[in-house]
Amino acid sequence: MNRLQNVSDPVFAPDGKHLAYSVETADAGRDVFSSDLWTVALDGTPPRRLTATPHSEWQPVYAPDGHALYFLSDAGEDGITQVWRMTLHGGGPALAVTRVPQGVDDYALSPDGRHLALIVRDAEYPDGKRPPNPKPFVSTRFQFMEDVTGYLDERRLHLYLLDLAGGEPVALTRGPYDHYLPAFSPDGTRIAYVSKRGKDPDRHSNWDLFMVEAVAGGAETQLTRYPGSDLDPYWETRPAWSPDGRRIAYVRSEAGQWIYYAPWQLAVLELDTGREYPPALADRFSIKPQWLPDSRHLAVLVEAPQAMHAVKVDVGSGKTTMLTRGGRYDYGLAVSRQGEVVVNGSTPLRPFELSRVRAGGRLTALTAHNAWLSALTLAPVEDIRFRSADGTEIDGLLLKPLDAVPGRRYPTILRLHGGPVYQFSREFMADWQAYAAAGFAVLAVNPRGSSGRGFEFAKAIYADWGNRDVQDVLAGVDHAVALGVADPQRLGVGGWSYGGILTNYVIAADARFQAAVSGAGATNTFASYGFDQYTREYEAELGTPWDNPDAYARVSRPFLQAGRIATPTLFQCAERDFNVPCLGAMQMYQALRSRGVPTQLVVYPGQYHGLSVPSYLVDRLQRHIDWYSRYLMPRN
Repeated sequence: MNRLQNVSDPVFAPDGKHLAYSVETADAGRDVFSSDLWTVALDGTPPRRLTATPHSEWQPVYAPDGHALYFLSDAGEDGITQVWRMTLHGGGPALAVTRVPQGVDDYALSPDGRHLALIVRDAEYPDGKRPPNPKPFVSTRFQFMEDVTGYLDERRLHLYLLDLAGGEPVALTRGPYDHYLPAFSPDGTRIAYVSKRGKDPDRHSNWDLFMVEAVAGGAETQLTRYPGSDLDPYWETRPAWSPDGRRIAYVRSEAGQWIYYAPWQLAVLELDTGREYPPALADRFSIKPQWLPDSRHLAVLVEAPQAMHAVKVDVGSGKTTMLTRGGRYDYGLAVSRQGEVVVNGSTPLRPFELSRVRAGGRLTALTAHNAWLSALTLAPVEDIRFRSADGTEIDGLLLKPLDAVPGRRYPTILRLHGGPVYQFSREFMADWQAYAAAGFAVLAVNPRGSSGRGFEFAKAIYADWGNRDVQDVLAGVDHAVALGVADPQRLGVGGWSYGGILTNYVIAADARFQAAVSGAGATNTFASYGFDQYTREYEAELGTPWDNPDAYARVSRPFLQAGRIATPTLFQCAERDFNVPCLGAMQMYQALRSRGVPTQLVVYPGQYHGLSVPSYLVDRLQRHIDWYSRYLMPRN
């Protein structure tokens, strides 16, 4: 686990011959993750490390002349994130170019390299004087908490312009709104960004694209007016200006009532006419579009069942061409001014690495930061397909133990993914390999509610969690038993986030499981309302608890019917998680402890929804293996 390296943030140099990117690694001694910057050439020259600090450097952007690199780093003495600059050819140490007391959340570099667009949160203490004790939290906002950020008061994220020749950042946006994802126009005169407006932005998901002139006091213009969500910042996608400056590519979703069940679909805005339209890939989850040099074609990452691929789109005709194919999961994309395309992709036996896209979908590997895995024996991943109880076709993935023998059955762990609108894909999963090495088969099912198969499939569990998706995953277990792989007397189940929630539904519905692990799960939705960050989504999907108590009771079945659960269950949660707070795990643990069902509660101190301490990640996985081994492995 600690040797794995995570490659991300690929970006081309202006000459199109090199890329910069970041690599995150675990420092086991200090028990932290940190990231460094690397560069690699398209000609096959081995990658070269640019930074080697105990801090983190990420989100690189080349200066226009290609001789310097800007990036975000927490390397200052105060540990606050700033924009830094390093000269690439013997120019001395990297230096911070911003000194914002509260830090920089995001940035963009102007095409001429003279200005930075900065996203900065309003200062908590404008006078810079921090009292000995924190002041009380006070909020009148509808959404008053967010994972990682914490409690939300009246401070907002605003867009600033910084002249790199000197001076202080100048605010370009104001008001009770947040602003995200700045992107300069090709001529540098305008900045596109994303914001939510209206009487109470906390109550809706109607994000829109805006534009402001890149000068102090510049005029602001709203660019999109689609009633859904245009470029929700959660989607990790920036506004992409076409090289000729006439269009912006982005992704949008119907959102509203359908919240995260509606696909994030490719869209294009024509700035001359104001036309907003999806050029292709209807009903497909798409992210991170980038323009090719001709300003007519886009490269974009598009989900397919159990995969994500790079696709080329003609925005005029709607014609699409696959750039990558097969059993892989591409989650990063870089396009050069010369038309080269590089993807950051993973396969079942390899974590994310950079590859150059060749004609006909051929890929040439550029990096191999996890080549050491070649010395290990890893479990191959098999595709499976089967029918659920009502005849719906469901897909999934199956790993057998490393020493699997045909005709022999094995203890099997049913893994459930988060989301719920997400899917298991053909990517490297370290925990699956660890389970297989420990002697378990792993069954990963994509039930209804998953992405990858369009809107109707995703929204099949809308306001009805733990019904059709439970039927689907249990049908997957039946299929694994019928294949002769799963031992029906030694079945485990587990997941994190919605995977933990679905685990609770499964063990409340079916007594065949001998062990369960429910991580960051909750199933008393009455208690979750107002206690996590999803109140807006609860009201869209379920209404309010006082107006629709039956809906809340329906999705709270595992807690309200905890008397039916007999499966020994390990509950885990993160102490500072506002996404799925510990309340849910604690209540389920207390219910099983009250009834005398074998159970255990593990709370990871100071952690958010996604654990970020290396030793905690190792601890979590080891506890899974130990728990499943206790109840599923034969005793000597």
